[in-house]
Amino acid sequence: MAKQNTVQRVEEIVTPFAEELGLEIWDITFKKEGSDWYLRIFIDKDGGVGIDDCVDLTHAVSKPLDEADPISQNYMLEISSPGVERELKRDEHFKKYIGSPVMVRTIRPVDGVRDFNGTLVAYENKALTIELQDGNSLTFEKKETNFVKLDDFDINDFV
Repeated sequence: MAKQNTVQRVEEIVTPFAEELGLEIWDITFKKEGSDWYLRIFIDKDGGVGIDDCVDLTHAVSKPLDEADPISQNYMLEISSPGVERELKRDEHFKKYIGSPVMVRTIRPVDGVRDFNGTLVAYENKALTIELQDGNSLTFEKKETNFVKLDDFDINDFV
């Protein structure tokens, strides 16, 4: 089974359990690191995710995943929060965070620059527009970016 189909099948299996626990599936990845395979399920909820949320979902989905057996090889299951600097990947992520500070890294340089910080001001037809601190706006096709992450981290929040 192709990796994308594996991720889609896993999402179909785990989403009802996540919803029952009041959680949202943020993203799912399935990748090989060294000789080991990792199935990572990133979850979110209003107010943030705690360790108990991760444990609860792990307990809820372990048996159904084993029974459905969507992955033929051995793998490690990890469930966690997408983190404070979460990567925006899905259309709904971009729409949810319009008005938020973001970091954008492009695949190819734009006027010699690949990293941009600004406020996400629009997302339409797979294109995102950010407003830079100088007031100028830039629009990128999502496919032209390496990543788009929230830029909401402030060390003073943790001191």
